[in-house]
Amino acid sequence: MTGEPNGRSVIVTGAASGIGRAAALAFATRGDRVVAADLDSDGAAATVGVIEQSGGTAVAVTGDLSEQAVVDRVTATAVERFGGVDVLVNNAGIMDSMSALADVGDAEWERLIRVNLTAPFLLTRAVLPHMLAAGRGAVVNTASEAALRGSAAGAAYTASKHGVVGLTKSLAVMYRKNGIRANAICPGGTATAIAVEADRTAHGPAAIGPHFVNLGRVSRPEEQAAAIVFLASDAASNINGAILPVDDGWSAV
Repeated sequence: MTGEPNGRSVIVTGAASGIGRAAALAFATRGDRVVAADLDSDGAAATVGVIEQSGGTAVAVTGDLSEQAVVDRVTATAVERFGGVDVLVNNAGIMDSMSALADVGDAEWERLIRVNLTAPFLLTRAVLPHMLAAGRGAVVNTASEAALRGSAAGAAYTASKHGVVGLTKSLAVMYRKNGIRANAICPGGTATAIAVEADRTAHGPAAIGPHFVNLGRVSRPEEQAAAIVFLASDAASNINGAILPVDDGWSAV
């Protein structure tokens, strides 16, 4: 990390609301400069507004992070405005309809994989040259309880979040000698704006339903953000490749 008086350069995706907004605010509170990236332009601007009103520094970049041009713009903004990329938080994601594999359509599958897995891959690949040049960097990915089990979401979401775990571990191993760390959080139920649109009588939701009895307490976005900020901090300097459940013990059931 930079250790400079004006703080680190931090990219947070999905920063318009929920865990992403809470993380962006938490980093800014600690003096870091934040690139708030999201598809929702109004929400991203609102996040930046809150940070600036509190005396922090942030800039919004909007667009679909599964598109290379948007990824390039996010990365360039961090480099040009803040001098590099010290921390990348791949948090943006979408939920599926809890469908069982036989009921997943091509469009749903491709969109879930593109947003939840390909977008983090694209953005991480884009920032790596800057982290490598600096000899340091921290990547924190938002996986999910669904990355730890097969009973927390539909087939598409579950596969995408298992992929995020694999991406995190590979990154951790391959770049640990370059001063770059990669970790992931696995949120359980969290009070965000993400809604699940599912036919509760369909095979997938009906099969998954009984497994939600041990969901645990629904967390606040700030609790997830606290875990993200910790993993990106010097306090976690020897934590690399960790997949951290933040789920009130749901994964321990």
